[in-house]
Amino acid sequence: MIISIKNDEGVTSYDVNKIENEELQNNARVTINKVGTLEVLLEALNFASAGHRNNLETLLKDTPEAVVESEEETVNEEASTEED
Repeated sequence: MIISIKNDEGVTSYDVNKIENEELQNNARVTINKVGTLEVLLEALNFASAGHRNNLETLLKDTPEAVVESEEETVNEEASTEED
C-alpha cells in the first residue's frame, strides 16, 4: 500500500508493504485506517452542517419579524511603533 503525506516540506510517498518490522507495518496500517475513517466523518459532518445552515437560512427568510437591523460600528485603530 503506497500512501502520500503532504506537509510544509512537500509530498512524500511511502510503501507500507516495504516496512520490514511486522509490528510497525501493522501499526502503520491501523493508523492509515483511522485517518481514513476520520476523513470520511469530517466530510459527512461538513455536508450535514451545510444542509442545516441552508435549512436555517430558508426558515429565517420566511420570518421577516425576526430581522434585526445592525448598526455600523466604528473601530479606531492606533498604530504603535517601538523605537530602539
